[in-house]
Amino acid sequence: MNCLIVAAGQGARLREKFELKPLIPLRGVPLIRHVMDRARKAGVDRFTVVSGYRGDELRRHLDDAASHDGTPVTHVVNDEWDRANGVSVLKAEPFLDGPFLLTMCDHVVDPDIFRRLMALRPPPDGVVLAVDFNLDNPLNDPEDVTRVKTENNRIARIGKLLPEFDCYDTGVFLCAPVMFDALRESQAGGDDSISGAMNVLSRWNKAHILDIGDRLWIDVDDAPALAKAEELLGSGRL
Repeated sequence: MNCLIVAAGQGARLREKFELKPLIPLRGVPLIRHVMDRARKAGVDRFTVVSGYRGDELRRHLDDAASHDGTPVTHVVNDEWDRANGVSVLKAEPFLDGPFLLTMCDHVVDPDIFRRLMALRPPPDGVVLAVDFNLDNPLNDPEDVTRVKTENNRIARIGKLLPEFDCYDTGVFLCAPVMFDALRESQAGGDDSISGAMNVLSRWNKAHILDIGDRLWIDVDDAPALAKAEELLGSGRL
């Protein structure tokens, strides 16, 4: 299984901590390495990483790490890194064959979330998003998290400003190649985000969900979240 990691943005809210967000130390290990280690524990054997802002530094780091742990990393360069994250995913299309996992460079999750997505057989003709129905979870900022409204085990709508929602987007997906068709249609309509593509897939009845139950995850997007992630990892809860 190939795992696509989006790591092209500049991470403005954590710039005071470190210049390059994917390499922010989290208990002495760069943030993106925590993401990769958890995917690897679930059985991922290949990574494709989209870099952009200060990408040379990130690519050098990942190449050095790959030479030690033996897990191949394919690099995709996004020179339009200032656009939304769906642009990064679409640029990876030529490098991916068949179903793939998709995650963000700053989402640290229980490896079982990856494992359960990979176990779906046959892989769906569409995209499965791992969602969290625990709306009282104190780990993530309710004002920043992406909201999801579901109907009949499918995504009805997704977005940060949804007035009605019943779960949160964990940022971990299992994608069929139709994801790229949805990204093209969304971007043609002016929405460059992954969420925009998921709303297109919803209209096509190809946007599915996986309930993560009580499994933990955190979006390390600002200083308070970084502190929470440090505590979670230190206590062994994540």
